[in-house]
Amino acid sequence: METLELKDIQGIIIRGYANMPAAEFLILKISDASLAKKWLQLMTDQITPADEKKGNSAVNIAFTYKALSALGLTAETLDTFPMELEDGMNTKHKQFFLGDYGTSDPENWEWGGSKSEAVDVLSMLYAVDIDTLRSLHQKQISQLDEYGLVELKTLDTSVLYKRKEHFGFQDGISQPTIKGLSREDVPENMITAGEFILGYKNEYNQYTPTPLAADANASKILPRATEEQGKYDLGKNGSYLVFRQLQQDVGLFWKYMEKCTLDEKGECNSREMVKLAAKMVGRWPGGAPVVVCPDEEKTDHNDDNKFDYRKVDELGLKCPFASHIRRSHPRDSLDMDRGAAIKVANKHRILRRGRSYGQPVTETMDPHDILKAKDIEGERGLHFVCFNADIGRQFEFIQNAWANNPKFNGLHDERDPITGNHSHPENNKSSGTFTIPDKNLRKRFTDVPEFVTVKGGAYFFMPGIKALKYISWL
Repeated sequence: METLELKDIQGIIIRGYANMPAAEFLILKISDASLAKKWLQLMTDQITPADEKKGNSAVNIAFTYKALSALGLTAETLDTFPMELEDGMNTKHKQFFLGDYGTSDPENWEWGGSKSEAVDVLSMLYAVDIDTLRSLHQKQISQLDEYGLVELKTLDTSVLYKRKEHFGFQDGISQPTIKGLSREDVPENMITAGEFILGYKNEYNQYTPTPLAADANASKILPRATEEQGKYDLGKNGSYLVFRQLQQDVGLFWKYMEKCTLDEKGECNSREMVKLAAKMVGRWPGGAPVVVCPDEEKTDHNDDNKFDYRKVDELGLKCPFASHIRRSHPRDSLDMDRGAAIKVANKHRILRRGRSYGQPVTETMDPHDILKAKDIEGERGLHFVCFNADIGRQFEFIQNAWANNPKFNGLHDERDPITGNHSHPENNKSSGTFTIPDKNLRKRFTDVPEFVTVKGGAYFFMPGIKALKYISWL
Protein backbone atom coordinates (compact mmCIF):
# COMPACT_ATOMS: atom_id res chain seq x y z
CA MET A 1 0.00 0.00 0.00
CA GLU A 2 1.29 3.47 -0.91
CA THR A 3 2.26 5.75 1.97
CA LEU A 4 0.49 9.11 1.94
CA GLU A 5 2.82 12.12 2.11
CA LEU A 6 0.74 13.99 4.68
CA LYS A 7 3.26 16.81 5.06
CA ASP A 8 2.69 17.75 1.41
CA ILE A 9 -1.11 17.38 1.33
CA GLN A 10 -3.30 20.34 2.33
CA GLY A 11 -5.11 19.45 5.54
CA ILE A 12 -8.74 19.98 4.52
CA ILE A 13 -8.51 17.05 2.11
CA ILE A 14 -7.67 14.56 4.85
CA ARG A 15 -9.06 15.99 8.06
CA GLY A 16 -12.18 18.05 7.38
CA TYR A 17 -11.49 20.10 10.56
CA ALA A 18 -14.44 18.89 12.60
CA ASN A 19 -12.65 20.35 15.63
CA MET A 20 -12.81 23.81 14.04
CA PRO A 21 -16.51 24.72 13.76
CA ALA A 22 -15.91 28.36 12.77
CA ALA A 23 -15.14 28.73 9.07
CA GLU A 24 -15.42 31.04 6.08
CA PHE A 25 -14.43 31.01 2.43
CA LEU A 26 -12.88 33.97 0.63
CA ILE A 27 -13.52 34.21 -3.11
CA LEU A 28 -10.70 36.27 -4.61
CA LYS A 29 -9.67 37.79 -7.94
CA ILE A 30 -6.07 38.43 -9.03
CA SER A 31 -5.53 42.03 -10.13
CA ASP A 32 -1.71 41.87 -10.28
CA ALA A 33 -0.17 38.45 -10.88
CA SER A 34 3.37 39.40 -9.88
CA LEU A 35 2.18 40.71 -6.52
CA ALA A 36 -0.12 37.73 -6.08
CA LYS A 37 2.87 35.39 -6.41
CA LYS A 38 4.58 37.25 -3.59
CA TRP A 39 1.45 36.74 -1.50
CA LEU A 40 1.55 33.07 -2.37
CA GLN A 41 5.18 32.87 -1.25
CA LEU A 42 4.09 34.21 2.14
CA MET A 43 1.05 31.93 2.27
CA THR A 44 2.96 28.74 1.50
CA ASP A 45 4.43 28.70 5.00
CA GLN A 46 1.00 29.36 6.52
CA ILE A 47 -0.83 26.54 4.76
CA THR A 48 -2.00 23.81 7.12
CA PRO A 49 -0.68 20.37 6.08
CA ALA A 50 -2.55 17.12 6.64
CA ASP A 51 -0.10 15.87 9.27
CA GLU A 52 -0.87 18.81 11.58
CA LYS A 53 -3.41 17.43 14.06
CA LYS A 54 -3.45 20.25 16.60
CA GLY A 55 -3.91 23.98 16.33
CA ASN A 56 -6.51 26.70 16.76
CA SER A 57 -6.84 27.57 13.08
CA ALA A 58 -6.17 26.31 9.58
CA VAL A 59 -5.71 27.85 6.13
CA ASN A 60 -5.92 26.11 2.75
CA ILE A 61 -6.05 27.57 -0.76
CA ALA A 62 -7.03 26.51 -4.26
CA PHE A 63 -6.99 28.04 -7.76
CA THR A 64 -9.15 28.09 -10.87
CA TYR A 65 -7.67 27.35 -14.29
CA LYS A 66 -7.76 31.09 -15.05
CA ALA A 67 -5.68 31.81 -11.96
CA LEU A 68 -3.09 29.18 -12.86
CA SER A 69 -2.72 30.82 -16.27
CA ALA A 70 -2.42 34.29 -14.73
CA LEU A 71 0.23 33.07 -12.27
CA GLY A 72 2.48 32.06 -15.15
CA LEU A 73 2.06 28.34 -15.87
CA THR A 74 3.16 27.66 -19.42
CA ALA A 75 0.71 26.66 -22.14
CA GLU A 76 2.36 23.23 -22.21
CA THR A 77 1.72 22.76 -18.49
CA LEU A 78 -1.83 24.15 -18.65
CA ASP A 79 -2.63 21.64 -21.39
CA THR A 80 -1.98 18.81 -18.92
CA PHE A 81 -4.84 19.92 -16.64
CA PRO A 82 -8.21 18.23 -17.23
CA MET A 83 -10.71 19.76 -19.63
CA GLU A 84 -13.27 20.05 -16.81
CA LEU A 85 -11.06 22.48 -14.89
CA GLU A 86 -10.44 24.58 -18.00
CA ASP A 87 -14.11 24.67 -19.00
CA GLY A 88 -15.29 25.60 -15.54
CA MET A 89 -18.84 25.22 -14.24
CA ASN A 90 -20.84 27.94 -15.97
CA THR A 91 -20.61 27.24 -19.71
CA LYS A 92 -23.66 26.21 -21.77
CA HIS A 93 -22.61 22.57 -22.16
CA LYS A 94 -21.83 22.33 -18.42
CA GLN A 95 -25.24 23.81 -17.71
CA PHE A 96 -26.77 20.93 -19.66
CA PHE A 97 -24.49 18.39 -18.00
CA LEU A 98 -25.05 19.61 -14.43
CA GLY A 99 -28.73 20.47 -14.83
CA ASP A 100 -28.36 24.14 -13.86
CA TYR A 101 -31.56 25.60 -15.31
CA GLY A 102 -34.39 27.83 -14.12
CA THR A 103 -33.48 29.69 -10.94
CA SER A 104 -30.16 27.80 -10.87
CA ASP A 105 -29.08 29.15 -14.28
CA PRO A 106 -25.44 30.42 -14.08
CA GLU A 107 -26.71 33.76 -15.37
CA ASN A 108 -28.39 34.21 -11.97
CA TRP A 109 -25.45 33.19 -9.80
CA GLU A 110 -24.12 35.62 -7.22
CA TRP A 111 -20.53 34.54 -7.89
CA GLY A 112 -18.76 32.32 -10.39
CA GLY A 113 -21.60 32.71 -12.89
CA SER A 114 -21.58 33.60 -16.56
CA LYS A 115 -22.41 37.25 -15.81
CA SER A 116 -20.26 37.76 -12.70
CA GLU A 117 -16.55 38.46 -12.33
CA ALA A 118 -14.31 35.49 -12.94
CA VAL A 119 -13.07 33.73 -9.81
CA ASP A 120 -9.34 33.08 -9.32
CA VAL A 121 -8.56 31.99 -5.77
CA LEU A 122 -10.41 30.22 -2.97
CA SER A 123 -9.00 30.84 0.50
CA MET A 124 -10.47 28.52 3.13
CA LEU A 125 -10.24 29.65 6.75
CA TYR A 126 -11.07 27.49 9.78
CA ALA A 127 -10.87 28.18 13.52
CA VAL A 128 -11.86 26.75 16.90
CA ASP A 129 -14.08 29.77 17.66
CA ILE A 130 -15.46 32.90 16.05
CA ASP A 131 -12.94 35.27 17.65
CA THR A 132 -10.02 33.27 16.27
CA LEU A 133 -11.71 33.22 12.85
CA ARG A 134 -12.20 36.99 12.90
CA SER A 135 -8.53 37.49 13.64
CA LEU A 136 -7.56 35.14 10.82
CA HIS A 137 -9.98 36.87 8.45
CA GLN A 138 -8.64 40.32 9.27
CA LYS A 139 -5.07 39.17 8.70
CA GLN A 140 -5.93 37.90 5.23
CA ILE A 141 -8.10 40.86 4.22
CA SER A 142 -5.43 43.35 5.28
CA GLN A 143 -2.96 41.80 2.80
CA LEU A 144 -5.14 41.80 -0.29
CA ASP A 145 -4.49 45.29 -1.69
CA GLU A 146 -0.76 45.07 -1.08
CA TYR A 147 -0.51 41.75 -2.91
CA GLY A 148 -2.69 42.34 -5.95
CA LEU A 149 -5.83 40.53 -4.82
CA VAL A 150 -9.45 41.65 -4.71
CA GLU A 151 -12.16 40.19 -2.48
CA LEU A 152 -15.16 39.23 -4.62
CA LYS A 153 -17.16 37.62 -1.83
CA THR A 154 -16.81 36.22 1.67
CA LEU A 155 -18.94 33.15 2.29
CA ASP A 156 -19.79 32.69 5.97
CA THR A 157 -20.73 29.37 7.54
CA SER A 158 -22.83 28.22 10.48
CA VAL A 159 -22.90 25.28 12.87
CA LEU A 160 -26.22 23.48 13.20
CA TYR A 161 -27.65 21.33 15.98
CA LYS A 162 -26.39 17.72 16.13
CA ARG A 163 -24.58 17.76 12.73
CA LYS A 164 -27.83 18.57 10.95
CA GLU A 165 -28.29 20.33 7.65
CA HIS A 166 -31.04 22.95 7.23
CA PHE A 167 -33.83 20.57 6.21
CA GLY A 168 -33.29 18.91 9.59
CA PHE A 169 -31.43 15.72 8.64
CA GLN A 170 -28.17 14.53 10.12
CA ASP A 171 -25.45 15.01 7.50
CA GLY A 172 -21.99 13.66 6.75
CA ILE A 173 -22.66 10.04 7.70
CA SER A 174 -21.80 8.35 4.41
CA GLN A 175 -18.19 9.26 3.71
CA PRO A 176 -15.61 7.04 2.04
CA THR A 177 -12.64 5.98 4.15
CA ILE A 178 -9.25 6.53 2.49
CA LYS A 179 -6.95 3.53 2.42
CA GLY A 180 -3.56 4.26 3.96
CA LEU A 181 -4.84 6.24 6.93
CA SER A 182 -5.27 4.88 10.44
CA ARG A 183 -9.06 4.58 10.31
CA GLU A 184 -10.57 1.19 9.42
CA ASP A 185 -13.96 0.54 7.85
CA VAL A 186 -15.90 -2.20 6.10
CA PRO A 187 -14.00 -3.28 2.96
CA GLU A 188 -16.74 -1.93 0.66
CA ASN A 189 -16.19 1.59 2.01
CA MET A 190 -12.36 1.58 1.93
CA ILE A 191 -11.37 3.60 -1.15
CA THR A 192 -7.89 3.98 -2.64
CA ALA A 193 -6.24 7.35 -2.04
CA GLY A 194 -5.85 7.96 -5.77
CA GLU A 195 -9.58 8.53 -6.09
CA PHE A 196 -9.18 11.77 -4.15
CA ILE A 197 -5.48 12.67 -4.21
CA LEU A 198 -3.30 12.86 -7.30
CA GLY A 199 -0.11 10.82 -7.45
CA TYR A 200 -1.54 7.63 -5.95
CA LYS A 201 -3.24 4.64 -7.57
CA ASN A 202 -7.01 4.80 -7.97
CA GLU A 203 -9.73 2.13 -7.97
CA TYR A 204 -8.59 1.05 -11.44
CA ASN A 205 -5.13 0.35 -9.96
CA GLN A 206 -3.80 3.14 -12.18
CA TYR A 207 -2.58 6.68 -11.68
CA THR A 208 -5.18 9.30 -12.56
CA PRO A 209 -3.75 11.72 -15.17
CA THR A 210 -1.91 14.53 -13.40
CA PRO A 211 -0.70 18.00 -14.44
CA LEU A 212 2.98 18.07 -15.41
CA ALA A 213 5.74 20.67 -15.61
CA ALA A 214 9.13 20.47 -17.33
CA ASP A 215 11.09 23.64 -16.54
CA ALA A 216 14.18 24.14 -14.36
CA ASN A 217 12.21 25.21 -11.26
CA ALA A 218 10.08 22.08 -11.52
CA SER A 219 13.16 19.86 -11.41
CA LYS A 220 14.26 21.55 -8.17
CA ILE A 221 10.93 21.41 -6.32
CA LEU A 222 8.57 18.79 -7.76
CA PRO A 223 8.91 14.99 -7.78
CA ARG A 224 9.61 13.22 -11.04
CA ALA A 225 6.52 12.13 -12.96
CA THR A 226 5.82 8.42 -12.64
CA GLU A 227 5.08 7.77 -16.30
CA GLU A 228 6.59 10.74 -18.18
CA GLN A 229 10.32 11.01 -18.83
CA GLY A 230 11.82 14.46 -18.26
CA LYS A 231 8.66 15.86 -16.62
CA TYR A 232 7.72 16.64 -13.03
CA ASP A 233 4.52 15.97 -11.18
CA LEU A 234 2.72 19.24 -10.46
CA GLY A 235 -0.37 17.39 -9.29
CA LYS A 236 1.30 15.12 -6.72
CA ASN A 237 -0.53 15.36 -3.38
CA GLY A 238 -3.06 17.76 -4.85
CA SER A 239 -6.74 17.36 -5.70
CA TYR A 240 -9.59 18.96 -7.62
CA LEU A 241 -12.10 20.85 -5.51
CA VAL A 242 -15.75 21.33 -6.51
CA PHE A 243 -17.54 24.22 -4.81
CA ARG A 244 -21.27 24.89 -5.19
CA GLN A 245 -23.30 27.25 -3.03
CA LEU A 246 -26.70 25.61 -2.61
CA GLN A 247 -29.55 27.65 -1.15
CA GLN A 248 -32.15 25.55 0.68
CA ASP A 249 -35.82 26.57 0.87
CA VAL A 250 -36.64 24.98 4.21
CA GLY A 251 -40.16 26.36 4.48
CA LEU A 252 -41.10 25.09 1.02
CA PHE A 253 -39.64 21.67 1.80
CA TRP A 254 -41.71 20.99 4.90
CA LYS A 255 -44.87 22.68 3.60
CA TYR A 256 -44.77 20.33 0.62
CA MET A 257 -44.35 17.30 2.89
CA GLU A 258 -47.25 18.49 5.04
CA LYS A 259 -49.52 19.17 2.05
CA CYS A 260 -48.92 15.70 0.59
CA THR A 261 -49.73 13.87 3.83
CA LEU A 262 -52.76 15.69 5.27
CA ASP A 263 -55.25 13.35 6.94
CA GLU A 264 -58.92 12.97 5.98
CA LYS A 265 -59.81 16.04 8.03
CA GLY A 266 -57.19 18.13 6.25
CA GLU A 267 -55.00 18.24 9.33
CA CYS A 268 -51.24 17.63 9.57
CA ASN A 269 -50.32 13.95 9.87
CA SER A 270 -46.91 14.49 11.43
CA ARG A 271 -45.85 10.85 11.28
CA GLU A 272 -46.55 10.52 7.55
CA MET A 273 -45.08 13.95 6.85
CA VAL A 274 -41.71 13.03 8.33
CA LYS A 275 -41.87 9.58 6.75
CA LEU A 276 -42.33 11.06 3.25
CA ALA A 277 -39.37 13.38 3.77
CA ALA A 278 -37.30 10.42 5.01
CA LYS A 279 -38.22 8.38 1.93
CA MET A 280 -37.05 11.24 -0.30
CA VAL A 281 -33.77 11.64 1.58
CA GLY A 282 -33.21 7.93 2.23
CA ARG A 283 -32.59 8.53 5.94
CA TRP A 284 -34.69 9.66 8.90
CA PRO A 285 -33.88 13.07 10.42
CA GLY A 286 -31.68 11.45 13.07
CA GLY A 287 -29.69 9.62 10.42
CA ALA A 288 -31.13 6.10 10.49
CA PRO A 289 -31.32 4.68 6.92
CA VAL A 290 -34.84 3.88 5.73
CA VAL A 291 -33.61 0.65 4.14
CA VAL A 292 -32.89 -0.54 7.71
CA CYS A 293 -35.84 1.23 9.38
CA PRO A 294 -38.50 1.59 6.64
CA ASP A 295 -41.52 2.48 8.77
CA GLU A 296 -40.24 4.38 11.78
CA GLU A 297 -37.09 6.03 13.02
CA LYS A 298 -34.87 3.99 15.33
CA THR A 299 -32.25 6.07 17.08
CA ASP A 300 -29.88 3.14 17.63
CA HIS A 301 -29.30 3.19 13.85
CA ASN A 302 -28.65 6.93 13.57
CA ASP A 303 -25.01 6.56 12.50
CA ASP A 304 -25.54 3.36 10.55
CA ASN A 305 -23.61 3.33 7.29
CA LYS A 306 -23.00 -0.42 7.03
CA PHE A 307 -25.88 -1.45 4.81
CA ASP A 308 -26.55 -2.59 1.26
CA TYR A 309 -29.68 -2.60 -0.88
CA ARG A 310 -29.65 -5.74 -3.02
CA LYS A 311 -30.55 -8.49 -0.53
CA VAL A 312 -32.97 -6.51 1.63
CA ASP A 313 -34.56 -4.08 -0.81
CA GLU A 314 -34.06 -5.16 -4.40
CA LEU A 315 -37.39 -3.60 -5.50
CA GLY A 316 -37.01 -0.31 -3.63
CA LEU A 317 -39.94 -1.05 -1.31
CA LYS A 318 -38.04 0.26 1.72
CA CYS A 319 -35.75 2.89 0.21
CA PRO A 320 -37.13 4.19 -3.10
CA PHE A 321 -34.79 4.08 -6.11
CA ALA A 322 -35.25 7.84 -6.54
CA SER A 323 -34.21 8.76 -2.99
CA HIS A 324 -31.27 11.10 -2.58
CA ILE A 325 -28.81 8.76 -0.86
CA ARG A 326 -29.62 5.78 -3.12
CA ARG A 327 -28.90 7.90 -6.20
CA SER A 328 -25.78 9.65 -4.91
CA HIS A 329 -24.22 6.37 -3.71
CA PRO A 330 -26.00 3.28 -5.12
CA ARG A 331 -23.74 0.82 -3.27
CA ASP A 332 -24.60 -2.68 -4.53
CA SER A 333 -27.95 -1.82 -6.16
CA LEU A 334 -26.82 -1.24 -9.75
CA ASP A 335 -28.01 -3.77 -12.33
CA MET A 336 -25.14 -6.27 -12.13
CA ASP A 337 -23.79 -8.77 -9.60
CA ARG A 338 -23.08 -7.43 -6.12
CA GLY A 339 -19.29 -7.35 -6.32
CA ALA A 340 -19.26 -5.64 -9.70
CA ALA A 341 -21.89 -3.13 -8.59
CA ILE A 342 -19.85 -2.09 -5.55
CA LYS A 343 -16.71 -1.74 -7.67
CA VAL A 344 -18.54 0.46 -10.17
CA ALA A 345 -20.08 2.63 -7.45
CA ASN A 346 -16.71 3.06 -5.74
CA LYS A 347 -15.22 4.49 -8.94
CA HIS A 348 -17.55 7.45 -8.60
CA ARG A 349 -17.08 8.40 -4.94
CA ILE A 350 -16.34 11.91 -3.73
CA LEU A 351 -14.91 13.23 -0.47
CA ARG A 352 -17.30 15.83 0.97
CA ARG A 353 -16.05 18.75 3.04
CA GLY A 354 -19.03 21.14 2.95
CA ARG A 355 -20.33 23.54 5.58
CA SER A 356 -23.81 24.96 6.19
CA TYR A 357 -24.46 28.69 6.07
CA GLY A 358 -27.22 30.94 7.36
CA GLN A 359 -29.24 30.73 10.54
CA PRO A 360 -31.49 27.69 11.08
CA VAL A 361 -35.24 28.27 11.01
CA THR A 362 -35.39 26.83 14.53
CA GLU A 363 -32.67 25.90 16.95
CA THR A 364 -34.02 22.37 17.45
CA MET A 365 -34.21 21.61 13.68
CA ASP A 366 -37.46 19.74 14.41
CA PRO A 367 -39.88 19.63 11.41
CA HIS A 368 -42.90 20.56 13.53
CA ASP A 369 -41.11 23.59 14.97
CA ILE A 370 -40.09 24.64 11.45
CA LEU A 371 -43.71 24.53 10.29
CA LYS A 372 -44.81 26.64 13.26
CA ALA A 373 -42.03 29.21 12.79
CA LYS A 374 -43.34 32.67 11.96
CA ASP A 375 -40.07 34.13 10.77
CA ILE A 376 -38.25 32.06 8.16
CA GLU A 377 -36.73 34.99 6.31
CA GLY A 378 -33.06 35.05 5.46
CA GLU A 379 -30.97 32.85 3.21
CA ARG A 380 -29.65 29.49 4.36
CA GLY A 381 -28.10 26.53 2.66
CA LEU A 382 -25.01 24.46 2.09
CA HIS A 383 -21.58 25.36 0.78
CA PHE A 384 -21.09 22.05 -0.99
CA VAL A 385 -17.37 21.24 -1.18
CA CYS A 386 -15.97 17.97 -2.44
CA PHE A 387 -12.62 16.56 -3.53
CA ASN A 388 -11.99 14.15 -6.38
CA ALA A 389 -9.07 13.23 -8.62
CA ASP A 390 -11.23 13.19 -11.75
CA ILE A 391 -14.02 15.78 -11.88
CA GLY A 392 -15.64 14.20 -14.92
CA ARG A 393 -15.65 10.62 -13.67
CA GLN A 394 -16.63 11.50 -10.12
CA PHE A 395 -18.59 14.68 -9.37
CA GLU A 396 -19.96 15.29 -12.86
CA PHE A 397 -20.87 11.64 -13.34
CA ILE A 398 -22.83 11.59 -10.08
CA GLN A 399 -24.59 14.80 -10.99
CA ASN A 400 -25.45 13.81 -14.56
CA ALA A 401 -25.84 10.03 -14.59
CA TRP A 402 -27.36 9.58 -11.14
CA ALA A 403 -28.80 12.72 -9.48
CA ASN A 404 -30.33 14.42 -12.54
CA ASN A 405 -30.95 11.33 -14.65
CA PRO A 406 -34.75 10.89 -14.98
CA LYS A 407 -34.27 7.22 -15.96
CA PHE A 408 -31.87 6.27 -13.16
CA ASN A 409 -32.11 2.61 -12.12
CA GLY A 410 -35.18 1.88 -14.27
CA LEU A 411 -37.17 5.00 -13.33
CA HIS A 412 -39.24 6.77 -15.98
CA ASP A 413 -39.24 10.50 -15.24
CA GLU A 414 -37.78 11.23 -11.79
CA ARG A 415 -34.78 13.28 -10.75
CA ASP A 416 -33.26 13.55 -7.28
CA PRO A 417 -36.14 14.86 -5.12
CA ILE A 418 -33.81 16.81 -2.83
CA THR A 419 -31.08 18.33 -5.00
CA GLY A 420 -32.36 17.55 -8.50
CA ASN A 421 -33.16 20.33 -10.96
CA HIS A 422 -36.56 19.65 -12.54
CA SER A 423 -36.33 22.55 -15.01
CA HIS A 424 -34.99 21.36 -18.34
CA PRO A 425 -34.95 22.66 -21.95
CA GLU A 426 -36.54 19.44 -23.20
CA ASN A 427 -39.85 20.31 -21.52
CA ASN A 428 -41.63 23.23 -19.90
CA LYS A 429 -41.81 21.72 -16.42
CA SER A 430 -40.30 23.28 -13.30
CA SER A 431 -41.41 20.54 -10.89
CA GLY A 432 -40.83 16.80 -10.67
CA THR A 433 -42.30 13.52 -9.50
CA PHE A 434 -41.37 11.04 -6.80
CA THR A 435 -42.53 7.43 -6.47
CA ILE A 436 -42.61 5.17 -3.44
CA PRO A 437 -42.94 1.58 -4.75
CA ASP A 438 -45.36 -0.82 -3.07
CA LYS A 439 -46.33 -4.47 -3.60
CA ASN A 440 -49.93 -3.41 -4.09
CA LEU A 441 -50.34 0.22 -5.14
CA ARG A 442 -47.41 2.60 -5.45
CA LYS A 443 -47.56 6.16 -4.14
CA ARG A 444 -46.70 8.82 -6.72
CA PHE A 445 -46.16 12.42 -5.71
CA THR A 446 -46.31 15.11 -8.38
CA ASP A 447 -45.39 18.78 -8.61
CA VAL A 448 -42.32 18.25 -6.45
CA PRO A 449 -40.76 21.72 -6.33
CA GLU A 450 -37.06 22.53 -6.50
CA PHE A 451 -36.01 22.78 -2.87
CA VAL A 452 -32.41 23.71 -3.70
CA THR A 453 -31.09 26.57 -5.86
CA VAL A 454 -27.50 26.99 -7.03
CA LYS A 455 -26.24 30.47 -6.10
CA GLY A 456 -22.61 30.17 -7.22
CA GLY A 457 -19.81 27.76 -7.91
CA ALA A 458 -16.47 26.95 -9.51
CA TYR A 459 -13.90 24.21 -10.05
CA PHE A 460 -10.52 24.59 -8.36
CA PHE A 461 -7.15 22.85 -8.26
CA MET A 462 -5.81 22.47 -4.72
CA PRO A 463 -2.05 21.86 -5.09
CA GLY A 464 0.22 19.99 -2.77
CA ILE A 465 2.48 22.25 -0.70
CA LYS A 466 5.56 21.64 -2.89
CA ALA A 467 3.46 22.51 -5.92
CA LEU A 468 2.38 25.74 -4.18
CA LYS A 469 6.03 26.66 -3.79
CA TYR A 470 6.67 25.92 -7.44
CA ILE A 471 3.75 28.10 -8.58
CA SER A 472 4.79 30.96 -6.30
CA TRP A 473 8.30 31.07 -7.79
CA LEU A 474 7.33 30.98 -11.47
